[in-house]
Amino acid sequence: MKELQEIIKKYDVASQKNIKSALVTVVHLDGSSYRRPGARMLVNDDGRITGAISGGCLEGDALKKALFAISEQKNTLFTYDTSKEDDSEMGIHLGCEGLIQVLFESIDSKKEENPIQLLSKALAVRQKAVLVTLFDLNNNQNVQHGTCLLLEENGTLSGKIPLQQFEDVVLKDITDVMQNGESVFKQYRSGDVSVTAFFEFLHPPVSLVVLGAGNDAIPLMKFADVLGWDFRIVDRRDTHANKERYPTASQILVANPDVALEHLAYDNRTFFVLVTHSYKCDYYMLKSLCAAAVPYIGILGPKKKLHRMLEEIQHNEGIHLNTDKVATIYGPTGLDIGAETPEEIALSIIAEIQAVLTGKMGGMLKTKNEVIHSRDSLDIQIEDIKIYNAS
Repeated sequence: MKELQEIIKKYDVASQKNIKSALVTVVHLDGSSYRRPGARMLVNDDGRITGAISGGCLEGDALKKALFAISEQKNTLFTYDTSKEDDSEMGIHLGCEGLIQVLFESIDSKKEENPIQLLSKALAVRQKAVLVTLFDLNNNQNVQHGTCLLLEENGTLSGKIPLQQFEDVVLKDITDVMQNGESVFKQYRSGDVSVTAFFEFLHPPVSLVVLGAGNDAIPLMKFADVLGWDFRIVDRRDTHANKERYPTASQILVANPDVALEHLAYDNRTFFVLVTHSYKCDYYMLKSLCAAAVPYIGILGPKKKLHRMLEEIQHNEGIHLNTDKVATIYGPTGLDIGAETPEEIALSIIAEIQAVLTGKMGGMLKTKNEVIHSRDSLDIQIEDIKIYNAS
């Protein structure tokens, strides 16, 4: 999300200066790669790059192809074969062992609902969205239609399908992806015309709400900024919870913990961390959160403190906590990485939130026997993609 935010920001600046741009997107992958489908970078005609589509090995060549797309005002698709030990065409050793399809789109700033504008709409408000990108995976020389359609969570549809014969089935599939919440590939065929569609499900950014505006909350804000997360701070003291100390916070709430949740919007991508260093403050906030459908409640401090709070909430307050609810409460908060300083503790908390967000355990990759990234949905062979025969 941070990358998309930067791309949109830099495009707006370039557009105001009449600098032409191209959007470069990883649209399909067969094998392994540093970046996944949906990774993007913006290339301006002055050679400036924002974002990345690899760990650095593809960007140099991609810059040249993006500049060509800008000069020709034409979308192109290129396949990078990183499985070769020595890629003579690129003159470098990539070593990722995968086929990476990269789409280069020349952006027409005068065209309504161009790819950047569609991305801007998707990120304008906190919402789910599905973006559709069309390309011909079978023949790079054919027309590459590119990023063309956006469905927002509120039902708003922007853009259009350039191939009318596939319009009905694409509209059906984009609705299904919105409901299922997972990115997928589809291939459509009608007579001699075929096209691959990348339905990219875009999550709203993670929202991190921190109760307690002491000094140890500041590195949490900084990590959230780096990741492009929405950061909000809550404290009963306006001497601590203020814009001077937390300049990038989207919300600074000065309130007592027993009523704070009434003034906070939250959803299934909102993560709460309690770092007040006050048993009473943590207790009242945890009590409120017991009725909230949130995926993560992190509490700083020893485990016995959490056990005491949970016991009092259930026995003294009469609030029943089922197994599923208790599973969302993390105390002590953070991964076990030997953290001691506020910055190290913040790192461990952020890492644990990322692990919970992606359903991982947070162990070391060297001990993992499986592939790092699941290949069940995105890393699929083209022959496994369902083909629709349009009438």
